[in-house]
Amino acid sequence: MSATLHAKLNRFDSSLPLAQARTIPNFWYFDHEIYEAERRAVFGGTWQLVGRLDQLQEPGAYFTANIAGEPILVVRDSEGKLRAFFNVCRHRAAQVMNEPQGRATRLRCRYHGWTYDLAGRLRGTPEFEGVADFCKEEQGLAEMAIDTCGSLVWVHQRQGGPNVPIRQSLADFLKPFPEKTAALNLEKLRFVKRQEYEIACNWKVFVDNYLDGGYHVNTVHPGLAGVLDYARYRTEIAGNTSVQSSPLRAPDPHLEDATAGRYRIGDSAYYWWVFPNFMINIYEGVMDTNLVLPLGPDRCKVLFDFYFADGEGSQNEQFMTDSIAVSHQIQLEDLGICEEVQHGLRSGSYSTGRFSVRREGAGYHFHRLLAEALKTGVEEGG
Repeated sequence: MSATLHAKLNRFDSSLPLAQARTIPNFWYFDHEIYEAERRAVFGGTWQLVGRLDQLQEPGAYFTANIAGEPILVVRDSEGKLRAFFNVCRHRAAQVMNEPQGRATRLRCRYHGWTYDLAGRLRGTPEFEGVADFCKEEQGLAEMAIDTCGSLVWVHQRQGGPNVPIRQSLADFLKPFPEKTAALNLEKLRFVKRQEYEIACNWKVFVDNYLDGGYHVNTVHPGLAGVLDYARYRTEIAGNTSVQSSPLRAPDPHLEDATAGRYRIGDSAYYWWVFPNFMINIYEGVMDTNLVLPLGPDRCKVLFDFYFADGEGSQNEQFMTDSIAVSHQIQLEDLGICEEVQHGLRSGSYSTGRFSVRREGAGYHFHRLLAEALKTGVEEGG
């Protein structure tokens, strides 16, 4: 770790109790050295959601993803095994597969035609005769660890090399999310649609906003505030996760916008977060997952995937359309405040903030996990 990076990381004190704690320093949200450290140590050193099992139903089915600038390829091989690779040809580093998803009998780089089988082994190297000290068997695609939780597919890049052990299995990494949500029957919800948003803010600003314990709901989301019982809004923290929950109530008929109350139904709302960048919003018969992906120190992309309980007919289709529209309105509200915060973080008047003890414990938990991952990963990576 460089002396300057070491000094930057030490500007945050994670040992303080919540009542005395301060946020990570403002420059962590736009500093290029911090951003590069996050790419390697945080996104390269944790389990990352990349897709869904329904995209990989048969041998040869594949999809591609990009996590903090790292191109990823996930495929079901000819034996039915799930595999994940760095989507980088071993010849000149072009992407091997370029489509978002599809089906293939082989993995062929379009640059010079190098070809790999579905297990990642190098099979074809056109016009490469006579190259000294070249062993085709050692030039297969670099592989990642892969695992699933329910219908979701996760990968781990194994920063440090393919033989470096992963500290936590996916099951341990996600605890207690699978156990706590088992009774909600999330596996019965089906994927319907994805929406993407690019936001002019650091990825951590979006996560901070999500984890503030409902602190911003009354002021930023008036429609959603009308159905959440804010006085009974609670946050629980465990391991690499936190969950915010609130009983739902009938919307106030005098509200200017009571739309959310027709599509956020059931007894309670649950807002789960998994370190560092995955969020799950759960209502009765409705779930959306939010994956925030860094695009640079001051830009990010958020992928919203929408899931609904099975139903038929035009009324059900209209419910799903309107529910997604409600989510879109909430997202636009969040987008505006997140971009505003990013701008303010560069002000000479601001360096750190304080946490609401009642509301923002999950935000401090995030900052502590982030600091730990950065220090550990950067020290091990050099």
